[in-house]
Amino acid sequence: MTDRPALRRRLRDQRRALPAPARIAAAEGLATQLFALPALPESGYVAGYWASDGEIGLHVFQMRLPAGLIYCLPVLHDEVLRFAPWRAGDPLVTNRYGIPEPDVEPASALDASAMALVVTPLVGFDARGHRLGMGGGWYDRSFGFRRAQAAPPLLVGAAFALQQVEGLDAADWDVPLDAICTESNTLHPPTAA
Repeated sequence: MTDRPALRRRLRDQRRALPAPARIAAAEGLATQLFALPALPESGYVAGYWASDGEIGLHVFQMRLPAGLIYCLPVLHDEVLRFAPWRAGDPLVTNRYGIPEPDVEPASALDASAMALVVTPLVGFDARGHRLGMGGGWYDRSFGFRRAQAAPPLLVGAAFALQQVEGLDAADWDVPLDAICTESNTLHPPTAA
């Protein structure tokens, strides 16, 4: 059994230690990998995240989104994530975890099922597509409906290549990812829905 808290600390320390030039290059590489996804939607809502705690940045991806795709950021609502359209310059507020989110009434934000694509940050991942998040279960609760049936949105994890580990144990509540993109590669897990 993996010591998840210790692994989280180690992987978070590694990604935070990356120098700025490596981070900038990684954001470019990640955008290239995301745009090359065969199932990339042509229109609809695309959920990203506000990179914090050393997470790989999505700003290049967001700035280059085609006109038919609307970028959204997560908004905490009760115990699930909802999503609100956001463009650079739109007002933000800080949530209880210190992460910026759109300044909207959470209940008015879009439901997880309204997204066409969701790019979620990862703390760690393995070759089978098992993932390690921050441990709060937000994405698993929000996209739990996908465990019962293969349904949109397309779920893609994003991480630096150095965050790949030998193996992770899957938990019963984990929602499988359709792909994992790093700055240099895209993994299509055998466990994908």
